[in-house]
Amino acid sequence: MISVSVCMIVKNEEAVLKRCLDSLQGIYEELIIVDTGSTDRTKEIAAQYTDKVFDYIWRDDFAAARNFAFSKATMDYIYSADADEVMDEENSKRFLILKEALLPEIEIVQMWYLNRQAFVTTENYDREYRPKLYKRVRTFLWQDAIHEAVNLTPVVYDSDVEICHMPENEHEKRDFSIFIKMEERGEFLSERLHHMYAKELFLSGDDGDFAKSASYFQKSLYDERRSASDRTDSYCILARNARITGNHNDFFKWCLKNISVSPCSEICNELGYFYYAAGDYEEASIWFINASEETEAVLCANSKELIPAEMLYQCYRKMAEVNPLIREECLREAERYLCQAEELKKKRLSADTQ
Repeated sequence: MISVSVCMIVKNEEAVLKRCLDSLQGIYEELIIVDTGSTDRTKEIAAQYTDKVFDYIWRDDFAAARNFAFSKATMDYIYSADADEVMDEENSKRFLILKEALLPEIEIVQMWYLNRQAFVTTENYDREYRPKLYKRVRTFLWQDAIHEAVNLTPVVYDSDVEICHMPENEHEKRDFSIFIKMEERGEFLSERLHHMYAKELFLSGDDGDFAKSASYFQKSLYDERRSASDRTDSYCILARNARITGNHNDFFKWCLKNISVSPCSEICNELGYFYYAAGDYEEASIWFINASEETEAVLCANSKELIPAEMLYQCYRKMAEVNPLIREECLREAERYLCQAEELKKKRLSADTQ
């Protein structure tokens, strides 16, 4: 049977830490908690479960903090946990079975990550595989009888263990501040971070957050290192900001640049919102239909599903009010989209309560 070190980085997690640690009891041989500057009872709670509680000076770098935590581990595998996660009894049993059966050549184990949509900042899924268990010391092996080379591809196993993400609050303002500091330092955001920044803005940013980010995403468009998908993300952010601020010239510029190359649901919705606010409900409905039926979402899954359904309900209600000749037809369409929106909400609520 393998041995496991649980590694966590925490800050001001007194509301959820005990719940998390109680749920992990019995699955590990070593618990390592790295505190990055708590001012509440987090360290006091942690000390009730382990004597391996370490202080780490926060430097706006989650990777550095996790690397520090991993450096303290001594067991065969490292389980990376967050304080707002919970492993229930059934999945604790699955984890223990996994420990008994895990083959030594497996270097990464993925587990199902169940996201609660009540607190969505960067994730558009209800259930997704995520790497959670890592072999602490990797063995490098040569392969191929001729032209031999070291195998650099990790051996990954997809397990049936489920981890429930249950945050008590949102962290997007903290994340936005880190992105802004990275920009101010002139750091290049990888394609992954560039996309995560845009996703987090679309999912949980307010008008002020979009305004603060606009200069970064505009500069990004003219950076030769950026990919086509990066530019799509930038068009979405810049179009939303231009609509919010009433800059119609820039709004249509960014929307048209996206539509001419790779139209997405987010941009179609932005055009729908624009025409809805202008009172042109028929034109708005066309763009919301395009968002739902003709394009794909790139930042927010709801851009293709719930948002168009809700807005099409509103559009057809308005058309019924202003044009008596097509009132009955519009009311039927409004009812259809209302039912569609309600069904999507029920599906999301069901996923959240499972």
